[in-house]
Amino acid sequence: MTNQPPNSPRPAIASDLPPHAQERMTRMQQGGKQSNLFTSDLSVNEFLLVKEAGFEPLGLVVGCSMYHIGFQWAGVNQNMEMTTLSQAMYHARELAMTRMQEEAEALGADGIVGVRLTAKHMTWEPNMAEFVAIGTAVKARNHAISYRTVQNKPFTSDLSGQDFWTLLRAGYRPLGLVMGNCVYHVAYQGLGQWFRTIGRNVEMPNFTQALYDAREIAMERMQDEASQLQAEGIIGANIQEHQYAWSSHVIEFFAIGTAVTPTRDDHQIQTPQLMLSLNDPPASISVVAPPPAIGH
Repeated sequence: MTNQPPNSPRPAIASDLPPHAQERMTRMQQGGKQSNLFTSDLSVNEFLLVKEAGFEPLGLVVGCSMYHIGFQWAGVNQNMEMTTLSQAMYHARELAMTRMQEEAEALGADGIVGVRLTAKHMTWEPNMAEFVAIGTAVKARNHAISYRTVQNKPFTSDLSGQDFWTLLRAGYRPLGLVMGNCVYHVAYQGLGQWFRTIGRNVEMPNFTQALYDAREIAMERMQDEASQLQAEGIIGANIQEHQYAWSSHVIEFFAIGTAVTPTRDDHQIQTPQLMLSLNDPPASISVVAPPPAIGH
């Protein structure tokens, strides 16, 4: 599968994007005097390294979802997943990510780098939350290679420009940002247990098991998404813990990372170099990859 050549017709703009987003995408598609104008949240170093890796930034792409999160009862003394809340939080993030990809698709992008995915509950309505996905759409200059997903969509990645460059140079490419979540109710401590633990150092096995189980569920779901993309592995995996407007005993564990696959059999990894920091205080030694020579 290969990417579209540069003179192919532009993809249609998704109808569920807001009017101003459709107008912005249309203006960027039309070209003219502003044909080379792009927007990006990449730093200077990231911008140059993305170009060095063979990609051109096309524009800042955004996806958003304002979501009303329902309610679910749980027994006070019961450890259990709150499936209704898990589904709501996942679906809202998926909507934001999909709309961000639709904007990238409208620009003819091969992928999105530096993706940030945030969730924020509204102070004026505790059951309402805003989910936002934002990143920089990029297009490969080499049209003989496809960097799109197995579903023929632009790849997504939360890698920095530096990590993106390093990954490609080593013979890997990102497939997509994969995620899994679990909203879990942790049982309350019984009165008898509370009295038995006063003044003692002792593990709370019920609490340990609940939090352990919730993290494992989130990680398993993230790995399932990577398997669907036919990935070899996940890099930069991060497990986040959040408490929103729910009960103090209801916690969401959110796992996210970038699924990757090899592009060749030989992986040439640059030898790290020692760098001595002279900052005062204190002096330190760190191991870093050598910087690339930025071409024009």
